[in-house]
Amino acid sequence: MDVKIADSWKEVLKQEFKKDYFLQIATFLKAEKMSGKTIYPPGGLIFNAFNTTPFENVKIVLLGQDPYHGQGQAHGLSFSVQRGIPPPPSLVNIYKELHNDIGMPIPSHGDLTHWAEQGVLLLNASLTVRANEPMSHAKIGWAEFTDAVISKVSAQKENIVFLLWGKFAQEKQVLVDETKHLVLKAAHPSPFSADKGFFGCKHFSKANAWLVSHGIDPIDWAL
Repeated sequence: MDVKIADSWKEVLKQEFKKDYFLQIATFLKAEKMSGKTIYPPGGLIFNAFNTTPFENVKIVLLGQDPYHGQGQAHGLSFSVQRGIPPPPSLVNIYKELHNDIGMPIPSHGDLTHWAEQGVLLLNASLTVRANEPMSHAKIGWAEFTDAVISKVSAQKENIVFLLWGKFAQEKQVLVDETKHLVLKAAHPSPFSADKGFFGCKHFSKANAWLVSHGIDPIDWAL
Protein backbone atom coordinates (compact mmCIF):
# COMPACT_ATOMS: atom_id res chain seq x y z
CA MET A 1 0.00 0.00 0.00
CA ASP A 2 1.42 3.38 -1.00
CA VAL A 3 0.97 5.26 2.25
CA LYS A 4 1.00 9.05 1.90
CA ILE A 5 1.53 10.10 5.49
CA ALA A 6 3.42 12.81 7.39
CA ASP A 7 6.98 11.82 8.33
CA SER A 8 6.31 12.11 12.06
CA TRP A 9 3.48 9.57 11.81
CA LYS A 10 5.67 7.27 9.70
CA GLU A 11 8.12 7.17 12.58
CA VAL A 12 5.46 6.67 15.28
CA LEU A 13 3.66 3.93 13.31
CA LYS A 14 6.58 2.21 11.55
CA GLN A 15 6.13 -1.00 13.56
CA GLU A 16 2.42 -1.13 12.72
CA PHE A 17 3.13 -0.92 8.98
CA LYS A 18 5.26 -4.08 9.24
CA LYS A 19 2.69 -6.18 11.10
CA ASP A 20 0.80 -9.01 9.42
CA TYR A 21 -2.62 -7.43 9.93
CA PHE A 22 -1.54 -4.25 8.09
CA LEU A 23 -0.09 -6.20 5.19
CA GLN A 24 -3.40 -8.09 5.06
CA ILE A 25 -5.30 -4.78 4.82
CA ALA A 26 -3.16 -3.81 1.83
CA THR A 27 -3.73 -7.19 0.18
CA PHE A 28 -7.49 -6.96 0.78
CA LEU A 29 -7.72 -3.46 -0.74
CA LYS A 30 -5.73 -4.53 -3.80
CA ALA A 31 -8.07 -7.51 -4.30
CA GLU A 32 -11.14 -5.25 -3.99
CA LYS A 33 -9.77 -2.93 -6.66
CA MET A 34 -8.79 -5.82 -8.95
CA SER A 35 -12.36 -7.13 -8.74
CA GLY A 36 -13.72 -3.76 -9.86
CA LYS A 37 -15.03 -2.54 -6.50
CA THR A 38 -15.12 1.21 -5.85
CA ILE A 39 -13.48 2.15 -2.57
CA TYR A 40 -13.78 5.45 -0.68
CA PRO A 41 -11.89 7.59 -0.02
CA PRO A 42 -9.62 7.52 -3.11
CA GLY A 43 -6.23 5.92 -2.47
CA GLY A 44 -4.29 9.15 -2.05
CA LEU A 45 -6.70 10.35 0.65
CA ILE A 46 -6.93 7.19 2.81
CA PHE A 47 -4.36 8.63 5.24
CA ASN A 48 -5.41 12.27 4.78
CA ALA A 49 -5.97 12.75 8.54
CA PHE A 50 -2.35 11.81 9.21
CA ASN A 51 -1.06 13.97 6.36
CA THR A 52 -3.01 17.06 7.39
CA THR A 53 -2.38 16.70 11.15
CA PRO A 54 1.23 15.61 11.79
CA PHE A 55 1.84 13.76 15.05
CA GLU A 56 3.61 16.71 16.67
CA ASN A 57 0.61 18.99 15.96
CA VAL A 58 -2.16 16.82 17.49
CA LYS A 59 -4.19 18.65 20.15
CA ILE A 60 -7.60 16.98 19.83
CA VAL A 61 -8.65 13.54 18.61
CA LEU A 62 -12.18 13.44 17.16
CA LEU A 63 -13.11 9.84 16.54
CA GLY A 64 -15.54 8.78 13.83
CA GLN A 65 -16.53 5.26 12.86
CA ASP A 66 -16.76 4.67 9.12
CA PRO A 67 -15.97 6.83 6.06
CA TYR A 68 -18.92 8.17 4.11
CA HIS A 69 -19.86 5.68 1.41
CA GLY A 70 -21.44 8.02 -1.16
CA GLN A 71 -19.70 9.33 -4.26
CA GLY A 72 -17.38 12.28 -3.67
CA GLN A 73 -18.05 12.50 0.08
CA ALA A 74 -15.18 10.86 1.95
CA HIS A 75 -11.74 12.46 1.87
CA GLY A 76 -10.03 10.84 4.81
CA LEU A 77 -11.20 13.16 7.61
CA SER A 78 -13.89 11.97 10.03
CA PHE A 79 -17.26 13.76 9.71
CA SER A 80 -15.86 15.94 6.87
CA VAL A 81 -16.95 16.03 3.22
CA GLN A 82 -15.33 17.70 0.26
CA ARG A 83 -16.51 21.11 -0.86
CA GLY A 84 -19.48 21.01 -3.19
CA ILE A 85 -21.01 18.08 -1.28
CA PRO A 86 -23.89 18.98 1.09
CA PRO A 87 -22.97 18.47 4.77
CA PRO A 88 -24.44 15.12 5.95
CA PRO A 89 -26.93 15.05 8.86
CA SER A 90 -24.39 14.32 11.62
CA LEU A 91 -22.22 17.21 10.48
CA VAL A 92 -25.24 19.51 10.32
CA ASN A 93 -25.87 18.65 13.98
CA ILE A 94 -22.21 19.28 14.86
CA TYR A 95 -22.58 22.73 13.31
CA LYS A 96 -25.77 23.35 15.31
CA GLU A 97 -23.95 22.50 18.55
CA LEU A 98 -21.03 24.71 17.58
CA HIS A 99 -23.44 27.56 16.94
CA ASN A 100 -25.18 27.06 20.28
CA ASP A 101 -21.90 26.53 22.16
CA ILE A 102 -19.69 29.31 20.80
CA GLY A 103 -21.92 31.25 18.40
CA MET A 104 -20.17 30.01 15.27
CA PRO A 105 -22.12 30.86 12.10
CA ILE A 106 -23.37 27.71 10.34
CA PRO A 107 -20.96 27.03 7.43
CA SER A 108 -22.25 26.49 3.90
CA HIS A 109 -19.80 23.62 3.26
CA GLY A 110 -18.73 20.45 5.07
CA ASP A 111 -14.94 20.60 4.67
CA LEU A 112 -13.22 20.37 8.09
CA THR A 113 -9.65 20.63 6.75
CA HIS A 114 -9.19 23.91 8.66
CA TRP A 115 -9.66 22.02 11.94
CA ALA A 116 -7.21 19.31 10.89
CA GLU A 117 -4.58 21.89 9.99
CA GLN A 118 -4.81 23.30 13.53
CA GLY A 119 -4.31 19.97 15.29
CA VAL A 120 -7.69 18.21 15.32
CA LEU A 121 -6.98 14.61 14.30
CA LEU A 122 -10.16 13.65 12.42
CA LEU A 123 -9.76 9.90 12.79
CA ASN A 124 -12.19 7.26 11.56
CA ALA A 125 -11.92 3.80 13.11
CA SER A 126 -12.04 2.34 9.58
CA LEU A 127 -10.08 4.20 6.93
CA THR A 128 -11.85 2.74 3.89
CA VAL A 129 -15.30 1.57 2.80
CA ARG A 130 -16.84 -0.03 -0.29
CA ALA A 131 -19.11 2.31 -2.25
CA ASN A 132 -22.69 2.29 -0.95
CA GLU A 133 -21.92 -0.44 1.62
CA PRO A 134 -21.53 1.07 5.09
CA MET A 135 -19.16 -0.76 7.47
CA SER A 136 -18.03 -3.04 4.62
CA HIS A 137 -14.36 -2.70 5.64
CA ALA A 138 -14.91 -2.56 9.38
CA LYS A 139 -13.55 -6.07 9.95
CA ILE A 140 -10.46 -6.07 7.67
CA GLY A 141 -7.98 -4.90 10.32
CA TRP A 142 -8.44 -1.15 10.42
CA ALA A 143 -9.67 -1.22 14.03
CA GLU A 144 -6.37 -2.71 15.15
CA PHE A 145 -4.49 0.03 13.32
CA THR A 146 -6.57 2.93 14.62
CA ASP A 147 -6.56 1.53 18.17
CA ALA A 148 -2.74 1.60 17.93
CA VAL A 149 -2.93 5.23 16.77
CA ILE A 150 -5.05 6.21 19.79
CA SER A 151 -2.77 4.29 22.18
CA LYS A 152 0.37 5.93 20.78
CA VAL A 153 -1.11 9.43 20.98
CA SER A 154 -2.09 8.71 24.58
CA ALA A 155 1.30 7.27 25.52
CA GLN A 156 3.60 9.70 23.74
CA LYS A 157 1.77 13.02 24.12
CA GLU A 158 0.27 15.08 26.95
CA ASN A 159 -2.85 17.21 27.45
CA ILE A 160 -4.75 15.89 24.43
CA VAL A 161 -8.55 16.18 24.31
CA PHE A 162 -10.35 13.05 23.11
CA LEU A 163 -13.90 13.68 21.83
CA LEU A 164 -15.81 10.41 22.02
CA TRP A 165 -19.32 10.67 20.59
CA GLY A 166 -21.56 7.65 20.70
CA LYS A 167 -21.17 4.16 22.13
CA PHE A 168 -18.68 2.99 19.53
CA ALA A 169 -16.25 5.85 20.15
CA GLN A 170 -16.67 5.57 23.92
CA GLU A 171 -15.40 1.98 23.79
CA LYS A 172 -11.99 3.49 22.92
CA GLN A 173 -11.82 5.27 26.29
CA VAL A 174 -9.83 2.33 27.73
CA LEU A 175 -6.97 3.23 25.35
CA VAL A 176 -6.56 6.72 26.85
CA ASP A 177 -4.48 7.59 29.94
CA GLU A 178 -6.87 9.93 31.72
CA THR A 179 -4.23 11.00 34.23
CA LYS A 180 -2.79 13.29 31.54
CA HIS A 181 -5.52 13.68 28.91
CA LEU A 182 -9.13 14.92 28.87
CA VAL A 183 -11.88 12.59 27.64
CA LEU A 184 -15.20 14.24 26.72
CA LYS A 185 -18.11 11.91 26.01
CA ALA A 186 -21.54 12.58 24.51
CA ALA A 187 -24.21 10.95 22.40
CA HIS A 188 -23.46 10.63 18.69
CA PRO A 189 -24.45 13.69 16.60
CA SER A 190 -26.55 11.59 14.21
CA PRO A 191 -30.24 12.54 13.91
CA PHE A 192 -31.11 9.34 15.82
CA SER A 193 -29.25 10.33 18.98
CA ALA A 194 -28.19 13.99 18.93
CA ASP A 195 -31.03 15.02 21.24
CA LYS A 196 -29.98 12.36 23.79
CA GLY A 197 -26.98 14.32 25.05
CA PHE A 198 -25.01 15.64 22.08
CA PHE A 199 -26.90 18.91 21.88
CA GLY A 200 -25.81 20.98 24.84
CA CYS A 201 -22.58 19.05 25.49
CA LYS A 202 -20.48 22.19 24.83
CA HIS A 203 -17.48 20.06 23.92
CA PHE A 204 -15.97 22.71 21.66
CA SER A 205 -15.68 25.37 24.37
CA LYS A 206 -14.66 22.76 26.96
CA ALA A 207 -11.90 21.44 24.69
CA ASN A 208 -10.53 24.93 24.12
CA ALA A 209 -10.69 25.75 27.83
CA TRP A 210 -8.60 22.64 28.56
CA LEU A 211 -6.03 23.54 25.90
CA VAL A 212 -5.71 27.13 27.12
CA SER A 213 -5.37 26.00 30.74
CA HIS A 214 -2.35 23.92 29.68
CA GLY A 215 -0.72 26.72 27.69
CA ILE A 216 -1.80 25.37 24.30
CA ASP A 217 -3.33 27.57 21.58
CA PRO A 218 -7.07 26.90 21.25
CA ILE A 219 -8.77 25.74 18.05
CA ASP A 220 -10.42 28.32 15.80
CA TRP A 221 -13.59 26.35 15.03
CA ALA A 222 -14.90 28.87 12.48
CA LEU A 223 -14.98 27.49 8.93
